[in-house]
Formats: sequence, C-alpha cells, structure tokens
Amino acid sequence: MTDPFDFTDDDPPAAAAPAPRPEPPFLRGLNDAQFEAVESLDGPVLVLAGAGTGKTRVLTTRLANILARGRARPYEMLAVTFTNKAAREMRDRVAALLGTPVEGWWVGTFHALGARILRNHAEAAGLRPNFTILDDDDQVRLIKQVLELHPVDDKRWPARVLLGAIQRWKDRGLTPDQVSDAEGADLAEGRLVAIYKDYQQRLTDINAADFGDLLLLNLTLFQTKPDILKRYQQQFRYLLVDEYQDTNIAQYLWLRLLAQGHRNICCVGDDDQSIYSWRGAEVGNILRFEEDFPGAAVIRLERNYRSTSHILGAASGLITHNDGRLGKTLWTEESTGEKVRVVSVWDGATEARRIGRDIEDLHRQGHSLEQMAVLVRAGFQTREFEERLITLGIPYRVIGGPRFYERQEIRDALAYLRVIVQPDDDLAFERIVNLPKRGIGKAVMQTLHTHGRARRRSLHQVTLDLIDTDELRPKVRQTLRGLMEDFERWRHQAAAIPHPELMGQVLDESGYTEMWKISNKPDGPGRLDNLKELVSGMEQFENLAEFLEHVSLVMENDSRDDTEKVSLMTLHGAKGLEFDTVFLPGWEEGLFPHQRALDDGGMNGLEEERRLAYVGLTRARQRARISHAANRRIYNQWQSSLPSRFIEELPETHVDFNDETVQAQSRQFGFSDSWSRQSHGGFDSARQRRRRDPLVIEAQAQTTVETAPTQSSRYAPGDRVRHRKFGEGTVVSAEGEKLVIDFGGSGTKKVVDSFVERA
Repeated sequence: MTDPFDFTDDDPPAAAAPAPRPEPPFLRGLNDAQFEAVESLDGPVLVLAGAGTGKTRVLTTRLANILARGRARPYEMLAVTFTNKAAREMRDRVAALLGTPVEGWWVGTFHALGARILRNHAEAAGLRPNFTILDDDDQVRLIKQVLELHPVDDKRWPARVLLGAIQRWKDRGLTPDQVSDAEGADLAEGRLVAIYKDYQQRLTDINAADFGDLLLLNLTLFQTKPDILKRYQQQFRYLLVDEYQDTNIAQYLWLRLLAQGHRNICCVGDDDQSIYSWRGAEVGNILRFEEDFPGAAVIRLERNYRSTSHILGAASGLITHNDGRLGKTLWTEESTGEKVRVVSVWDGATEARRIGRDIEDLHRQGHSLEQMAVLVRAGFQTREFEERLITLGIPYRVIGGPRFYERQEIRDALAYLRVIVQPDDDLAFERIVNLPKRGIGKAVMQTLHTHGRARRRSLHQVTLDLIDTDELRPKVRQTLRGLMEDFERWRHQAAAIPHPELMGQVLDESGYTEMWKISNKPDGPGRLDNLKELVSGMEQFENLAEFLEHVSLVMENDSRDDTEKVSLMTLHGAKGLEFDTVFLPGWEEGLFPHQRALDDGGMNGLEEERRLAYVGLTRARQRARISHAANRRIYNQWQSSLPSRFIEELPETHVDFNDETVQAQSRQFGFSDSWSRQSHGGFDSARQRRRRDPLVIEAQAQTTVETAPTQSSRYAPGDRVRHRKFGEGTVVSAEGEKLVIDFGGSGTKKVVDSFVERA
C-alpha cells in the first residue's frame, strides 16, 4: 500500500535533479513564526507562544509533521501535557491532520507517563508491577499511621499539613536523604525528615506510590540505573512539552534527563503566563532554557488572533514592568477596537451594579451572554456579582467551582445558623455535628438515628436526651453536651447581637475558622476569605431569618444548561479561555496585587500577580473593562482602598480613564476632569498612590458613580473636627461616612469621616 505521507519520488531518474518535495497540506496557512516552529526539527527549540498566537496548532502540527516526514515512529515520540483533556485533544487533532489514528505513541500528563515508566521497572524501584497509586485520602490515612510512631502534637501539626510539606519536597525532586536538616528543623518539632523516611518505607511495604512518587521514583531510577535512562534517551527521538512555564523542579529534571539523548526537545510555553507558583511551578525553568540547552533556537509567536490592538497594547505595556521575562511583543491585524476602560466606583456593591448594568446594555445590543465573563482575583468576590445577576434575572455560571452559597465552607456555616434558628433541622445538624472533627463517628450517628426513629424525635432532641444517659461513651457525651451548650448560648445571643457578629462568633467559637487556618490545602486561605465575605454579605439584611430566606431563594437560581449564561470565575481559572467581553473588578492594592502574594513572595510574588493581570486582559477579544472601588466591606469592616499599581502601569494610549458619569460628579464637587482621571489611576497620581496619601482615597470617595450605602454618621452638622491636611473645620452636612466640612481658609471639602477627629 502506498504510504500517504511519503512525499518522495519512488524511483527518480538518475540524471534528473530531485523533484521538490510537496508540502504536507496541514502546513498551509501557518504564519512565518508558526512555520519555523513546526519545521525546526533538529536540536532544542523553545517556542515562546504569546496569548492567542496559535500554540495548540503549532504543537499538533509539529507532531504531525514529524510523523509525516518519517523523522520518528509514534513510539519514538514523547508528548507531555498538564491535563488528560489536553492529551486527548492532542491525539484527536493529530489524527485529524494525518487522516488516520496514531497508535503506540507516548502522549499524556507527567504523572501518567511517569507511572508508565515506573510500571515497566517497578522492581528496580523497590515495588511490584501491580503497585497501587494512593489518592489524597489514602495518603492522609497512611501518614497518620506513621505519626503514631512519632511524638508530634497532632493539633499543632495535623497530618495534612505534614503531608503537604512532604509533597512539596517531592515536587522539588528531593528524597528523604536529600532534604537538609535545616529545611526540616521548623516542621513537626524537627522530626519531619524522619517522618518522611518512615512514610516512604510504609509506601514500599504496602507496594504503593503516591502522585509525587511517580516522578520522584523515575528520577531515582534514572540517576541510579544508567541502563534504564539510556534506554529511554535512545527511544525518544523527539520530546514535546506543552505549558513549559508551569513545570515544577521534578518535572524539569525528568525532562532534562530524557532529552540528553537526541536533544530534540521542543518546549512550548509563555513566561508571561506563569501563574501557578503556589502549585510548585517554577518560571525559572523556561527562563533558563537556553542555558540548559546551549544552541537552542528560540522562536517567538507574537501574532495574536484573538484580541484587538488596544487590548494587546494595554496588556503588553503592563507586562513590560516585569524583569523576569524573555520578552516578546504581541501584535494583531485585527481592528483597533475600543480602549480598555477603567472605572472608579464607591464600593463593591456599586461595582456589581455597574457591571450588571453593562451586561444588560450589551445584551440588549445583541451581544451573547455566553461571550461575557467576570474575572475576579479571589473567589469571595463572586458573591456580590452572583446576587446582582440574580436580582437582574441574568443567568450565570461559576466556572472552576460551585456558586458562592454552594461552596462547602458556606454550606457548613449556614448549617450552624439553621440549627440555631431551627434546632430540629436534622440535615443541618448532621452536617456540622462533627465539623470540625469532634470524634462523632458513624457509630454515634447511628445510635442517634436509631433512638430518633424509635421516639419520633429530631437528632437535636435525641442528643439532649442521650447526653444524660449511658448509651454513649462518656467522652462522646461530654463533647455533645458542650456542643448543645454552645447552641443554647448562641440562640440567646441571636436576640442580643447583630446577626453578622453572631456568625463570626459561631465560626470562631465552634473551631470552624481554626480548622481552615491550620489546613494545608492550597484553597484554605480562599475558604477563609469566603467566610469573611459571608459575614460581610449578611450586613445588608435586617435579621437572621431574612438572610436565610434570601439564601433559599438564591439557591433556586435557574440551573438549566440550555440557556446563555455569563461566566464568573477567578483569574487563575480563566487561563486558556477567551470571551468577547471581559470585566475585571477589584483592581485595588491588597486585593490585586493580593497582599498575601506580596507578603509570601516579595518581588517574585508581585511579578506573578502582574502576569495574572496580563492573563486577565488577554482573555478579552473585543472589550476589557477594569474597575476598582474606593471602599470595600471586609469582615464587617469598611476598608478604604487604593487603585492597583497595575492601573498606573497601563499605557495611557490604550486606556480610557475618563468615565462621563464620574467626571460629572467630580465637577459637581469642584474638581477638574484631569483630576478625575487621576482618581481612576492615571500616571499623574502615581506618586500619591505610592505614598498612600489619604487625599487619594478622599478623591475616590468624591468620584462615586452611585449613592454610597446609607449609614448613620458619627458626626452632625455644627460639630468641630480636625483634619491633618486641612486643619480645623465645621461639619456642614453628614451623609453616612461622607462629610462636607467648611475648613475656613482651605474652603469647603468633602471627606470620609475616618480621616477626621473631633477638635
């Protein structure tokens, strides 16, 4: 049978010049940089693929080109992805390009490929070929068994925390013998390295491996068994790696070892989109590619097929403020489009109303809801947008997680409130009776259910009965008695203190907040933020009953899949997606860039936050709209906010800082349009923002687009007050937190009451 991919002549005449080789049809339509990336088949190649530049097409076309030209057989190619979905898509697209399925090749995630190699050489790694790969729960149970042999305070050092530290060592390619004493000195009272050794021994004893072992044991094999390493170095003539900027150290070392054979490694990635350091990703892996592979070709994909030139100009100008990058400039032949819009608002509720109104306007103009997205820095921000969209009757979906009131920690908190309001709510009681862990296991719950059915009483009533009898063990009775006393105390307090304060008290006194504080899960801090947002959101309701009724109605939001929906998600979850219109709320110092990232990562943390902003902007095809609020209510406290430094870094030629409604209101208070633009984050206000001058916050307060929340003021007309800038003055009027003050020679000013004191 004729090989459909053999593009050479069968028997060319001896005297004739070779006929030109026809190009495979799938090479047509590639731009110059894409063609170069696909055709550069010899030696190491780094493809810097900017957002929307056709990265996936280059990857799949390169694979098809290698096969079509006979440069390697399928089993001689290793293609690495980060998700099983991406691996399936790669297989399907290559098969479509070639017109035939490809069998026998090595394509998959790092873990899948590592497991495949480990199965082939299990005995050499101290395992049997039928070894088990443990999931998260199994890993926790195993390390708890190990901890029984070590005198460690499990309250201070929970099993999950210690397991997380061990997994981070594995992500760095460190076996127990390679972890320095200094690294383990501050963990588990200095015993974590010993615990790590015992944990690995237990894994071997039960013929098991965890996910971190799938590459760690590969590295050990390659480093101690040269013949095994040589086999795979010779077998894999070509290596292709997707999303190289997201690799951790163990993955990086694994790839480097395998590539030393033929050196035909092609890594595709974008240093400007490395946003997963909290998962162990090392942006340095892509930055030092040319050092690791001398003579490497670096090909930049810079032509963007997604966004307008204004969006690309704003994103490119922002990311140039990062030092840790190889550098590229995106360009497009698409239309100029509208400028990136930056809007200042009074508070988070105003921001949600503004975005909701814009979504309605765009929808009326014929734009699809499916092509609109709200991208937030932190998950807790979605609550206000969810409630606003429900109020407006706009369908929405939360991508990458449940809706706000469906989240685990929110349901748990609401269950506590439900039991306080309605003690006989068995579903709520059963949900939280052992949250946090109180030693109330299945046997205890079975006893409660049995007595409840026999007496036709609720779990709460039965618990009150059994804490004074001998059906339960003394320790369990004592625990349940304490919980019942807590609920009784909270019910009395519900009538005496504001319901948001009650919620905070319940979360703290029950130990639920502490449970998430000590959790080693990467989403622990986010869950705490969500709980704080829950408390803040309760403030707008008159009482607890009204709030719980509101939640019930919110949960009835239409969940049909056949309707267009606006997408809500975090910026991390948006990577790889694109929409016609993207709303980017919450661009404020402390929120974005997030203070936790700055505290933990310093300058590296700031640069990753800037890359996250870049990712957000480049999700937009036609419209990108940024907003920031002068005030946010966080954990029942109003906090003044400064515009994000990222707003200052946006190139002015690509950004519209001038919102007409804001200008009109600033003029109402006697400020110029140029001053109004400064309050939006223009370059002229950079020095003020860096000093965190309270005047900037006051200026933002004066540019409010909509009415601020009504709230009683601490001051009344006629009160004498003192301001550190303007001196003493007399209050003319007070509306909530906003005061109009006559400062005599300094004139009449409108300020926020937190910046004055009584004279």
